[in-house]
Amino acid sequence: QVQLVESGGGLVQPGGSLRLSCAASWSIFSINAMGWYRQAPGKERELVAQISSIGSTNYAGSVKGRFTISRDTAKNTVYLQMHSLKQEDTAVYYCNAWRPGIQSWGQGTQVTVSS
Repeated sequence: QVQLVESGGGLVQPGGSLRLSCAASWSIFSINAMGWYRQAPGKERELVAQISSIGSTNYAGSVKGRFTISRDTAKNTVYLQMHSLKQEDTAVYYCNAWRPGIQSWGQGTQVTVSS
């Protein structure tokens, strides 16, 4: 299993920005896809953004234009830069890594958007 360590959550006002980080214990080139999911209270976990081993990206419609997923291959770290945050972005954000036969999750980091 690949170990994932997240950081960067917190409390931010509407319209603010945050950057989440996810450090993987494997080379991210050996992971088919890494992504960020989120789960708000009473809701199902949903995909926010994903980046493949070749760098292609995919976003949920609700975050397109506001969030950017990126990676630092030297640090085996994936980032989620979030701008123009809204109250509805409040959730626990989870890092995910997938390759055939293996799916790993981070411990989750809370993002709260509130005035």
